[in-house]
Amino acid sequence: MMDNLESNYDCSHAGQDLHQLKQELATLQAQDANDQASKEAIHRLENQISFILNKCDINH
Repeated sequence: MMDNLESNYDCSHAGQDLHQLKQELATLQAQDANDQASKEAIHRLENQISFILNKCDINH
């Protein structure tokens, strides 16, 4: 998981970053953990993916 995504995010890294974030998300979702920490991690990953898609104007 990335620490911080800022408004000055460099979209040239989007392909690699999205791949990594989506893998992390899939791993967490496959664990089917229902504790609060897991839910927060999943939510954060989803937000990071959405941020990159929107910032870099990528159609998903």
